[in-house]
Amino acid sequence: MKKLSLILVLNLLVTISFSQHFQLIKKTVIGGEGGWDYLSADEQNKRLYVSHSTKAEVLNSDTHEKIGEIPDLKGVHGVIAVSKSGRGITTNGRSNSVTIFDLKTLKPIIELPTGKNPDALLFDKFSNRVFIFNHSDVTVTVIDITEGKVVGTVDVGGTALEAGASDENGTIFVNLEDTHEIVSFDAKTLAIKNKWKISPGEEPTGLAIDRKNHRLFSVCHNGLMMLIDSEKGNIVAQVPIGKRVDGVVFDPELQLAISSNGEGSMTVVKEISPNEFKVVETVATAPGARTITLDQKTHHVFVSTAQYGETPAATAENPNPRPKIVPGTFMVMEYGLK
Repeated sequence: MKKLSLILVLNLLVTISFSQHFQLIKKTVIGGEGGWDYLSADEQNKRLYVSHSTKAEVLNSDTHEKIGEIPDLKGVHGVIAVSKSGRGITTNGRSNSVTIFDLKTLKPIIELPTGKNPDALLFDKFSNRVFIFNHSDVTVTVIDITEGKVVGTVDVGGTALEAGASDENGTIFVNLEDTHEIVSFDAKTLAIKNKWKISPGEEPTGLAIDRKNHRLFSVCHNGLMMLIDSEKGNIVAQVPIGKRVDGVVFDPELQLAISSNGEGSMTVVKEISPNEFKVVETVATAPGARTITLDQKTHHVFVSTAQYGETPAATAENPNPRPKIVPGTFMVMEYGLK
C-alpha cells in the first residue's frame, strides 16, 4: 500500500512539474525542392543548419532569417558546426564524402572520402574528432576537422548503421538498425567495446544520451523508446512513442527526451529517475517531420518537413511509392515550452 501511494505521489509531482506544454513558436517556409534529413542547432553562433537535397540551408536560429547555404552537395544527410575549429562539416550520401566548410564564409575548404552512404555524424569533445556513421557499409569514418584529414575507420559489423552519441568520456555509441543493437567503441583507440541487444526495440534509428545518469535513449521503428544503461548495457525501461520515428534529443536541464515521429508528432518523455521514465506529452507537428535538433540555451526544438501531394500508383519498378513533395513548401518548425 505504501509503495502504491509513493507511485501516485511521484506521478502527481511529475504532472505538476510539467505544467507547461510544447507549442509551435515559429514556422518558416524555406521553399525549394527535394528531400531532407538531419538538422542541427549551433547555440554559440545562433545558427540552424538544415540539410536539403543538394545543399545545406543556414538560418538564424532566433529569427529563421536565411544567412546563406552550402551548395553543390550530393545527397546531403547531416551538417554540424564545430565552433572551436571555425569549421563545419556535411555528410554527402551520394558521393560517399564529407565537405568541410568555413563557418564564417560557408565556403567549402576540402572534401574527404568516407565509407558508403555517410549519414549521421557527431563531434566528440573528448577526442576532438568528428565521427561519420556510414549507413550502407557499417563503418565509421573518423576525421580531424581542424587538420582536414581522415584519421581512422571503425568497422562495427552488422548492417544498416544509424545515429550515434558520445558520453564525452571516451566512448562512442551507435545504433545498428537491422540487428537491433547498440555498439560502443573507444573514441581514441577505435577498439570495439560492447555490442548490446535492445529487444524488444526493433530497427533503432535516433540515439541520445543523459551523460550524468548514464542513460541512452534509442528510438525504434516499432514505436518504442528503449532506455539503456550506458555503462552496463542493460535495458532499464521502455516507453511508447509515435510511428516512423527517426530522431531523438535529450535536454539535460529539463530532463526531457523528445522523439520526432514521421507520422507528424513528437513524444515528450520525462526522466523521473534514472530508472523511471514517463510520457508526459504528445505534440502534433506535421507529416514527414522525422528529424529533430535541440537548442540547449533556449530549450527549443526544431523539425523540418514539407507538404505532401498525391502518391503515385505502384509499379513493378516502384512497388511502394512515396507521396510527392509539393515544390516550394519545405519548412522549419520551432517548438518551445509555454
